[in-house]
Amino acid sequence: MLVTGLALLVAIALFCFAGPLLYHSNLAAVNLAIGNRPPGPGHPLGTDFYGVDVLGALMAGGRLSLEVGVAAGLLAALIGSVWGAVAGYLGGVVDAVLMRIVDAAIAFPTIVVLLLLTAIYTPSPGGLVVVIAVTSWLSTARLVRGAALTLRSREYVQAVTMMGGGKVRAIARHIAPNSLGVIIVSVSLQIADAILVLATLSYLGLGVQRPSVDWGNMLASGILEIYQDYWWEIYPAGTAIILAVVAFNLIGDGLSDWLDPGQRIRSPR
Repeated sequence: MLVTGLALLVAIALFCFAGPLLYHSNLAAVNLAIGNRPPGPGHPLGTDFYGVDVLGALMAGGRLSLEVGVAAGLLAALIGSVWGAVAGYLGGVVDAVLMRIVDAAIAFPTIVVLLLLTAIYTPSPGGLVVVIAVTSWLSTARLVRGAALTLRSREYVQAVTMMGGGKVRAIARHIAPNSLGVIIVSVSLQIADAILVLATLSYLGLGVQRPSVDWGNMLASGILEIYQDYWWEIYPAGTAIILAVVAFNLIGDGLSDWLDPGQRIRSPR
């Protein structure tokens, strides 16, 4: 699964980042005279309502979707890791307060929080990274807290306190690094979720605005033409979202097995 996921991700990344170097298109130009043209010479995946080349938009939209998804996933994992490590290592009242905050945040419907935040902040790529990360770190915090609860009873962690080391040192030098396996798996899954959240926001009209494009607003534009049988305005972006999410989920599942010693298959000597 890990190899398949990585291969798929590399193919998507090459398509989105290297593709525009070979296939040039002007996404800012509007030409209604060639709008809604089916795939053909000059436009391998056709054009949308505005006359924008779908293949070029798919590459540019993928680049933005991956950049926002990766950045939001990493930020969410960072926040959740620090929160969970502090809660799990310190325990007691601190753990109870921090985890009740997490429980309360999980109780709120995510889509409602996202709609509220996007109404407050301008939907720029940087703003979307923060908005998605703020609503996505909770599961990572719970996972890292569980790992920290197990690690804090280990002899090498207790030895830090006995030798005069502070709690910050124990968390930074031992708890967080030894929770790295959980964090890495969580990052890959967080990125997949972030891509889906970005697509959802863009589909609702709360993502980036034209001339910027991502896979979500490509779907939103294409769905308006669904009854005209303009399939090329819907299927390419939808397929790209599915492939990207599957790739990161395969990587997450593969890393989970690879980092778990009990799941490794050792070759005979």
